[in-house]
Amino acid sequence: MPSCPAFDNEKYLTEQTSAILNRVSRFNNKLYLEFGGKLLFDYHASRVLPGFDPNVKMRLLQKLRDQAVVLLCIFAGDIERKKVRADFGITYDSDALKLIDDLSEWGVSVGAVVITRYEGQPSATAFKNKLERRGVRVYTHRFTKGYPTDVDMIVSPEGYGANEYIETDRPIVVVTGPGPGSGKLATCLSQLYHDHQRGIDSGYAKFETFPIWNLPLEHPVNVAYEAATADLKDVNLIDHWHLEAYNERTVNYNRDVEAFPLLRRIVERITGKPSFYKSPTDMGVNRAGFGIVDDAAVRDAAVQEIIRRYFRYSCEYAMGLCGRDTVERVELIMKNIGASPGDRKVVGPANRAAEQAQASGKGNQGIFCGAAVELRDGAVVTGKNSPFMHAASSLILNATKRLAGIPDTMDLLPQAITESLGHFKKDVLAGKEVSLDLEETLIALSISATMNPAAQVAVDKLRDLDGCDVHMTHIPTPGDEAGLRKLGVNLTSEPNFSTKCLYVS
Repeated sequence: MPSCPAFDNEKYLTEQTSAILNRVSRFNNKLYLEFGGKLLFDYHASRVLPGFDPNVKMRLLQKLRDQAVVLLCIFAGDIERKKVRADFGITYDSDALKLIDDLSEWGVSVGAVVITRYEGQPSATAFKNKLERRGVRVYTHRFTKGYPTDVDMIVSPEGYGANEYIETDRPIVVVTGPGPGSGKLATCLSQLYHDHQRGIDSGYAKFETFPIWNLPLEHPVNVAYEAATADLKDVNLIDHWHLEAYNERTVNYNRDVEAFPLLRRIVERITGKPSFYKSPTDMGVNRAGFGIVDDAAVRDAAVQEIIRRYFRYSCEYAMGLCGRDTVERVELIMKNIGASPGDRKVVGPANRAAEQAQASGKGNQGIFCGAAVELRDGAVVTGKNSPFMHAASSLILNATKRLAGIPDTMDLLPQAITESLGHFKKDVLAGKEVSLDLEETLIALSISATMNPAAQVAVDKLRDLDGCDVHMTHIPTPGDEAGLRKLGVNLTSEPNFSTKCLYVS
């Protein structure tokens, strides 16, 4: 883990604020700014750019809050199929509600929520009703008639004109959403159409952190973006439009490069004049590359992220959430940069811990699990499962002992507490096992801390696990995953199941 930040947030904030304000001034103080990626809690960026504040974009908006309003887009189909945001384990519609609350806490107003490609889906309708009954403005936009081939239809009263106009009173309209395909671009262009029908000379720009346009095409940070979007099949390219216009090599990704001719024609048809955008890179206001202060550190971090993505997609394939082609794609990306799963420092120790569990014969239901964490000082601590405790639970207790200087022989959880929890799970709730998952273990530890000073010291050390790398030999159960997520660790696991049961509550 890097000892000093490789990314300068303050320099980035200064550069990014200036770029946005300069772009606003080009469009008579009315800019629709499409925010790609995550507005808050951008943990991918913080992993590949060590030192990157995952909420730095929110700090940017807070600086501009008197000039900006947010439109939040969500695709009706994502609501209907209950698509999940992996880093929080919550559905996209729940993430939208969370984002509204988070923005409010930062003092940034949400002007409205836009449900895109709405066709009366029951779940989307229920979501709309829930928001409106809590005082949130909601608009529904249907699929744009004529898109993508018939520009005459797209830019007409039957195309963008069919969408209800969203009144905004600030010069910067940030259009964001909980994930890709949320309809942000269509919302921006629809608003652009309505503005120009009203004589408002507004404009459009895109703020997307990755790929970083002024890093080389094969830079690991840009390659890590391809790995992160392996399920979308995104590919980084040299922006040939920019190369032809300026004789400058810049990096963009296939969807933006391929969509640029159509997007430029639509914008020119809306505005009635030639676009000054000559390339997809021109449309961006992305300054992340200027915040990098240690290229070697970000290269190393990006390689580790690519390995993490390989493990993540392997597990998603095992759970039926993605196709084999996605795993093969990210595996090829990993091999192309000369990396392997074993290059992740915690992988080997976790597997050895599982072997130790098997040798001792003290697994759970015949399954032997191991886990390992790399602490901030570089030390690696392991844990293994037993009939009484999940591997993740053992790992975290061992790690807090190491951090607090508590001897391994000292029990942090009194036998009375573990026996009481086991009785409650099996005899009262009629559960099938007494083994404690991590969430249960953390609750037990907090109870123990009221009587045991050593347990209290261990509780205080839990925050030191934030940002640490963890690997498990099996896919974590819901209770383990939730506990590890709350601790803020960077988790990977092998695509093995931790139980022979098909249903794990």
